[in-house]
Amino acid sequence: MDDDPQLDAPRRRELALALVAERGFVRVAELSRAFGVTTVTARADLDALERQGGIRRVHGGAVPVGAALGDARPEREPSFEEALEASVEPKRRIGEHVAGLVRSGQSLILDVGTTTLQVARALRRRTDLDDLVVFTNGLSIALELEAEIPRFQVVVTGGTLRPRQHSLVDPLAGSLLQSVHVDLAVIGCNGVDPVHGVTNANLPEAGVKSLMLQRAARAVVVADGSKLGEVHLGRVGPVDAFDALVTDAAAPSAVVAELEEAGLAVVTAHGPDAAHRVEA
Repeated sequence: MDDDPQLDAPRRRELALALVAERGFVRVAELSRAFGVTTVTARADLDALERQGGIRRVHGGAVPVGAALGDARPEREPSFEEALEASVEPKRRIGEHVAGLVRSGQSLILDVGTTTLQVARALRRRTDLDDLVVFTNGLSIALELEAEIPRFQVVVTGGTLRPRQHSLVDPLAGSLLQSVHVDLAVIGCNGVDPVHGVTNANLPEAGVKSLMLQRAARAVVVADGSKLGEVHLGRVGPVDAFDALVTDAAAPSAVVAELEEAGLAVVTAHGPDAAHRVEA
């Protein structure tokens, strides 16, 4: 996507500064959409404003100068249950699409997360599937699939329990993953950015996700549109390490275009009937 010539850099930066002052925190993706520019240009604008002393750059965006460190991302990490209530329909559509990639007899990794939980639910509805082996570090996903045993074989990674997400991390989670190689890994995240790659808010989880990426013949990252253009603490991998991103119709077109330019195939899940299928 080319930058909008109607707004020159000084005017964009003036407006961006006003938005940061008004809202207290503005994301790069929001500026990209608002001004019709790429996220690269939006970041450059914020970097220039920071050099001028007008704002302070933080992960994913900017805050006013003088804001407390905790204000950089005022929202705390939501619990699994809180995240489950957000973007329910987009996540369901993403889940339906990804479940459509799976074939009987395959092995897959289902990462922890509310979107991947929707994948698990959609897999249960696939009555045509049989002899599926699912590795997961998510207790909620394991319990969701329990009813499908022995049609599905469910393997939990083990490891240290993170209570807010019901996820299992190192030590031990990595030990099991290092001993397997699966057909498909479905990986969740907190951010997908063309420059900084796929990231997660929690470092231990990001480490497990990175290993999942390495242990699969194909890897798909799942993220609703609100996560595109976001950057968080733990890097999972560059965007071109994934075979596809499956997102929803709310994904900002400017970021989608940049992701595709960076080598990531982007699939929009419109629902089980309209979704464009990508062969696994």
